Amino acid sequence: MSRVVTTYHQRVAQEKRALIVTAATALFLELGYDRTSLAQIAERSGVSRATLFKQFPSKAALFDAIVSESWATADEEEPPPAGNLVDGLRTIGRRYAELLSQPRMTDLFRIVIAELPRFPELAHAQFSHGKMPYFESVRGYLLAEHEAGTARVEDVELAATQFLGMISNYVFWPTLLVPGWEVSAERVAQVVDEAVRTIAARYAATGPDTSTTD
Repeated sequence: MSRVVTTYHQRVAQEKRALIVTAATALFLELGYDRTSLAQIAERSGVSRATLFKQFPSKAALFDAIVSESWATADEEEPPPAGNLVDGLRTIGRRYAELLSQPRMTDLFRIVIAELPRFPELAHAQFSHGKMPYFESVRGYLLAEHEAGTARVEDVELAATQFLGMISNYVFWPTLLVPGWEVSAERVAQVVDEAVRTIAARYAATGPDTSTTD
């Protein structure tokens, strides 16, 4: 019985955490980070102040949670194994495009950009806890391909930047900056495949088959 009770309390705590993060994100967008109080977040999320403070003792801790939630999918997925540069890049590219297409990612960047002049620590949190760990996983994958002999990548940091940049420049940044901008799933797949072709053409150790057939 105790295990059942423990599981129930854990589930309730997770549900309340999700409500708090969602409410905080909405209020930070509506009112700004500075003008949003923890009391307002508790009211919007429908939890008591004691519950909120137990999980998030400060707004900074709550913003870190927003970052973690935004990049959560990336943290759960391991980089593909080395051995086939094209297949590996395609897997990474599709995951990245899907991640960037989530509304919570757009919300996160809008909060950071809006509050950057007064709260640069938010940008540091987003970079160090979200974007950089993901970038390091891609860099590590390219390094593994280099060490396996399937790619010649002397500057893995540059190669990772090139690959991710080709995808985000089409899939993410216009959506962030242009109201109503939409990219079809077919177009996203094409963008990813073209990025894969470009990187494979530049870095593959041999001439791989860069067709888009799954």
